[in-house]
Amino acid sequence: MTEERRRTSGVADKRERAVLVGVDVGVRPGSSRTTAYGTHASVVCPDVPSPYVPSLDVPVLDVPGPGLPGLDVDASLAEFRELVVSAGGVVAAELQQRRARPDPATLVGSGKVEEIAGLAASVEASLVLFDHDLTPTQLRNLEAALPCRVLDRTQLILDIFARHARTREGQLQVELAQLDYMLPRLTGRGKSMSQLGGGIGTRGPGETQLETDRRRIQRRIDQLKRDLEDVRRTRGQQRQRRESVPVPTVALVGYTNAGKSTLFNRLTGAQVLQSPRMFATLDPKLRAIELPSRRKVLLSDTVGFIRNLPHTLVTSFRATLEEVSQAEVLLHVRDAASTYGGEQKDQVERVLGELDSLGKPRIEVLNKIDLLGLDERRGLESRCRSGHEIAVSAQTGEGMERLLQAIDGALHSDPILAAELRVPQQEGAVLAAIEAGMVVHGRAYEGNLVRLEVSGPASLLGRLRKYRLRDG
Repeated sequence: MTEERRRTSGVADKRERAVLVGVDVGVRPGSSRTTAYGTHASVVCPDVPSPYVPSLDVPVLDVPGPGLPGLDVDASLAEFRELVVSAGGVVAAELQQRRARPDPATLVGSGKVEEIAGLAASVEASLVLFDHDLTPTQLRNLEAALPCRVLDRTQLILDIFARHARTREGQLQVELAQLDYMLPRLTGRGKSMSQLGGGIGTRGPGETQLETDRRRIQRRIDQLKRDLEDVRRTRGQQRQRRESVPVPTVALVGYTNAGKSTLFNRLTGAQVLQSPRMFATLDPKLRAIELPSRRKVLLSDTVGFIRNLPHTLVTSFRATLEEVSQAEVLLHVRDAASTYGGEQKDQVERVLGELDSLGKPRIEVLNKIDLLGLDERRGLESRCRSGHEIAVSAQTGEGMERLLQAIDGALHSDPILAAELRVPQQEGAVLAAIEAGMVVHGRAYEGNLVRLEVSGPASLLGRLRKYRLRDG
């Protein structure tokens, strides 16, 4: 990079330049555009406004072969690119590798490692990121062969979580996930570990340092688990206090960047962070909303899910995700404009299964319809009329009334009942409570009494038992 370019791109230079490596390993049924060793590489030129400009193309052989189910390698790499941007990095170059089976030493093979090393050096990258999990041996070998640091997909996601954790609870959960991931990989950290090199007279101190690191990390993990158990206990006490007043909880779940926080803000009037970057929300938010029946419910915004979400994160964030398991109804927010909506839905349901929440009542919320063309919107709205999906735009507010009505219909606790009440006019507090918490369908005055036809929550009607004439 020339000095002039460095001066004119000072902001970008502060961010790490990364080479992305997409890896397609396994079998994709029915696919014809895969190959055991087909590759494609593209180099990003900082002088060109478009962030991804192919400058080096190696043709992909169109022969039958294996691949990954679900997202193809191109779509997977595009999603991985978004993760890099969310982590604050700059994509300097991209490569794709398709293999029948992973290389046990380097995942991608020695020839591809040499190609990655040359490309990383040519674009002055400080980081090589693999869109695949690496074993400790693969990580050690790659760090020894490449001129810069190496991270895999899980490490990148953990780094993003660490960047976005704001509360003490979130920071504890991220640190626990990082240490859980790091502990079995200490022997594979190569350059980043302070072990002594191999050879006569050096093995003892090296192993001593390694065991010291392991014990120190294990002690920290144990402490984090105790701290998070305290958090879980406190959260449980808060939940018990909430449950003493029958206010059901509705939880937003969905793929990362599906628009959950934007929808949360639209429904509650809150101002929580909404960002196009992945995993902008880590800490749960709870706000009360009023439904058309005048029932109050608590709406919870939760962390987004993603393909191959690291199991260490699901485990570490279990205290946070308890809001999902305790919710009465789940709003599964999906990006209606995504071309991989089906795959994203499957990934969310997989995580819900890990949380034992797959059997809960769910409302499919198809968000971002404002990004669809006219014909696409008509087809989607026609599908929603005949199914259990609600088409909305959290950005514009379209479809919010239908969504609130759907939530109302899905709730079973504190059911809505119809009743007829007769309340003295001097009971101002009672009349105010009826107006605030029920839907009044009819009103008539009989002397100093007010006769009301209402529908409202059973809990509120129970408190007004002495004023009830009959149930509807």
